Amino acid sequence: MKANQAGPLIGIMSARKSNGSIAGNGPLFIALQKKLISLDGISFVFTPEDVDTDHITGYTYSPDKNHWVKEIFPYPNLVYNRVPFRKSEQNQQYQRLFSILKEKNIPFFNPCFIDKFELYELLKTHPFLQTFLPQTILIQQKKDLITFLQKQISIYLKPAQSSKGKGIFRLKLMGSSKVQLEGIYLQEIYKTFNHFWENWGKELLEKNYLAQEEITSAEYEGNRFDFRILAHADEGKYILTGIGIRQSQEQGITTHIPSGGRLLPYELLHSKEHDQFIETIIPYIGRALSDRFGYFGEFSIDAGVSKTGQYYIYEVNSKPMSFDEHEIEEKKIEQLCRLFFQLSNFQI
Repeated sequence: MKANQAGPLIGIMSARKSNGSIAGNGPLFIALQKKLISLDGISFVFTPEDVDTDHITGYTYSPDKNHWVKEIFPYPNLVYNRVPFRKSEQNQQYQRLFSILKEKNIPFFNPCFIDKFELYELLKTHPFLQTFLPQTILIQQKKDLITFLQKQISIYLKPAQSSKGKGIFRLKLMGSSKVQLEGIYLQEIYKTFNHFWENWGKELLEKNYLAQEEITSAEYEGNRFDFRILAHADEGKYILTGIGIRQSQEQGITTHIPSGGRLLPYELLHSKEHDQFIETIIPYIGRALSDRFGYFGEFSIDAGVSKTGQYYIYEVNSKPMSFDEHEIEEKKIEQLCRLFFQLSNFQI
C-alpha cells in the first residue's frame, strides 16, 4: 500500500452519538484533513463499529465539495484517538480495535482518557514532578474527607473522571463547625460537616471524587489565573506547542472559559521563571504518561503559580480541548501532521 502513496493515510477514531451520527471535534477533523491534503496525505473519521477484517468504512472531508463523503478505506498507516466519551473508550469494540492495531503494528495515540487520581499517583512517584502537586486524596470514606478538610481548611472537590471543570466544587470550613460548599452556580452553607455529608456523601463516593488542597493563586488585576499548556511529541521528544492564560471572573471556582473564565495572552504575564517551569515539566510528563499508559502524542496541562511563587500542576488532559487562541490551534494542526508523518515513516 505504501509504495504508491505520497503521504500517509490517517484514521481518526471517534464515537457515535445516541442518534447514530458521529461525535467529535468537527472543526479539528476538517483542519487536519485540509493540512494533510496540502502535504499529499489524507484522513478519514471512523468508529470501531465501522471496522471490518480487511477494510474500514469511514468519512473523509472533501474541501472542494465542502462536505463529508462516505468511503471504504484500507487500514490506515496511523490511528489518532479522538474518542470524545470515556464510556465509549472502555467498551469491548474499542478495546478489540486497540488489540487489532497492535497486532497489525499500526501506531496509534493517545491511548486513553486519564483518571485524575491515577494521574496524581503517577506524578507523585516522580521525584521532580511530585514537588509541583497540590495535596490530594481520593474520597473513600467520610472520616478521610473531614480529616483532610480540617487540615487544609479550604479544598476543591473534583470528579476523578471529568473535564472542562464539570462537577468541581470548593468546600470551606467556616469557624469550628460550619462548612460552605460553592459550585459554579451553587452556594450552600451547612451547620456541620455531617449535614453536608448527608446531602453529598453518596455522590462523592459514587463518582469517585477526589479532594485537593486549595492553592492561593497569583492574581492579575484582582482575579486568579492559570496556565493552559499544549504539548506534542516531536522526534522522540516532547515540546511546547502553545501557552494560554485563563482567568477567573464572576466566580472563583474555575477559570474554564465555558464557565465564565477569561482569556488573556501569555505575553501579558510572561516571565523567564514561567517559561522555565513550563518547558521543564513537559518532557517529564510526556515520558511518564507514555511509560504508564501507552504512547502519548499530545496532551495539555492545567498549571498555576501561587502568590508565593510556588508552581503547581493541577491536571493533565489526554484529549486537549480546542484553544481559543487561533495561533495555538494553527500550530497544533502543524505539530499533529508532522507527528503523523514521523510515526508512519513518511517524509514531509
